[in-house]
Amino acid sequence: MRRGAVLLLVAAACSAQDFTQRGFVESATFLYPRAARNDDGHAVSTILLRYEAFYKLSSHWHFAAGIDARTDTHRQVERALGLSWWDRGLQQPALEVRRASVAYSQGKLNFEVGKQFIRWGKADILNPTDRFAPRDYMNVTEPDFLGVTAARLTYGGQSNSLDVAFTPRLTPSRIPLINQRWIVLPEGVPVVDLGSAYPGGTQYGARFNHIGNSAEYSLSFFDGYNHLPLIDASAEPSLPPRTGILRFYPRIRTYGADLAVPTRWLTFKSEAAFFTSPNVRADEYVLYVMQLERQAGEWFFVGGYAGEVVTDHRAAFDFDPERGLARAFLGRAGYNIDANSSVAVKVVVRENGRASWTRLEYSHLFGQHWRATAGFNWLRGQPNDFLGQYYRNSYFSIVLRYSF
Repeated sequence: MRRGAVLLLVAAACSAQDFTQRGFVESATFLYPRAARNDDGHAVSTILLRYEAFYKLSSHWHFAAGIDARTDTHRQVERALGLSWWDRGLQQPALEVRRASVAYSQGKLNFEVGKQFIRWGKADILNPTDRFAPRDYMNVTEPDFLGVTAARLTYGGQSNSLDVAFTPRLTPSRIPLINQRWIVLPEGVPVVDLGSAYPGGTQYGARFNHIGNSAEYSLSFFDGYNHLPLIDASAEPSLPPRTGILRFYPRIRTYGADLAVPTRWLTFKSEAAFFTSPNVRADEYVLYVMQLERQAGEWFFVGGYAGEVVTDHRAAFDFDPERGLARAFLGRAGYNIDANSSVAVKVVVRENGRASWTRLEYSHLFGQHWRATAGFNWLRGQPNDFLGQYYRNSYFSIVLRYSF
């Protein structure tokens, strides 16, 4: 073989080492024993294809890209095949750019621009400081994070780091459709969806993180918009009378802090943020969480309390699962049966005992690529409680995933 051909093969091999890819195809079915007031369907099935690719051009330049393709049986997914970038549709897009970014790193400096995921929270059961992390709440108990289009600069080493992020426009969380069971509407009141009023301003934030010998803590600041909406309800001039529902996203400013203290037996974590707003219809409040976690052999345990202190109550209607989990005790536990099987349980109990959410899950890996997960979600409580309003939505789930 000629030397030139050998060099080409070596270059191709090196290039292949700099390219990695991963993905999965997932089929999920949710079975609801009870019909909801505005949705008498008992079964919802979804199919999701997720593909991600990563390329290292040099020691300084890195590229990442990912795409989601999905469909379902319940019209939660759009039937049009347009490619979504900003995630502002009421339905889930059939085709969506999940991630597309380029990153440059040099020493202690890292800069990334494009669609990416920004997570700031340290706690496991609730993250008040995660203001750049919208979610897809089409199923409130099965949220998935959405990427945001941002420029992000991180500078620092192992002990101290500064993280600064800027987004040109809001990426909102996706909330349930008004004609389906995860939105609970007033009984006997016809409702028409007027869509969403999106703000046009920019968002920015900064976070300082310190890792010491005995503790880790951070301080954060955010100025932008709440990715969870307030609801404007108004009477529509029609016969019969109807109520119009319009989502809007108030400008907010948050001041956050978190702390993690590992000990020999337990790790203590705490996270809190103060939310203030110039909008006269947006509440001002403190959202916080305190938790303990422990890993013992094949067991793991996480337990804590999420609380809220409202300093100025202004909002009449909103959709906010983060605040919906406040004023409650939360816990998770899991056990690895063997290398291929595991069980887990998650429990949320309102502090007054009037609402709860329990999730049981069993997962089994078949070979290197297939995983099956069976679960049961049980919700109970008073209709005026965020968790209790979903008392008709308890369900069984079966998820089959092929990873590649």
